Amino acid sequence: LADVAGSSMGSASGSVVMELIRAFLVGGVICTIGQGIFDLLVHFDVKEDEAYAYVSLILVLVSVILTSLNLYKKIAKYGGAGALVPITGFANGVCAPIVEFQTEGEVFGKGVKAFTIAGPVILYGIFTSWLLGVIYWIVSIW
Repeated sequence: LADVAGSSMGSASGSVVMELIRAFLVGGVICTIGQGIFDLLVHFDVKEDEAYAYVSLILVLVSVILTSLNLYKKIAKYGGAGALVPITGFANGVCAPIVEFQTEGEVFGKGVKAFTIAGPVILYGIFTSWLLGVIYWIVSIW
């Protein structure tokens, strides 16, 4: 077992630890920015329910802008899952294929590629909410 766990094994685990730290930091920064936006909105008398929606919209907008400028790719490369898991990662997943396939045209380029990643997420999200709604309806009848 000692022969199998050579020096390369130690460096691999070290790189995994660094990836975890970078993901934690990048994800934490994104969430901290979201919390800061929320606190700012509430400070200016926006209702909390509305502030949650505005924070999501603003984070998605910033993510789309950064993706359009080819900056989000660098953030995601550095931060890994920390940049891809929050709502900003989903916005990047929708926007990146659109930016990449602009030359293919409006419908078959941008239109089709926009839902390459988002399509399954939207489909299963809608199906799951429908299924949970049916279950809730059945349980409420009893």
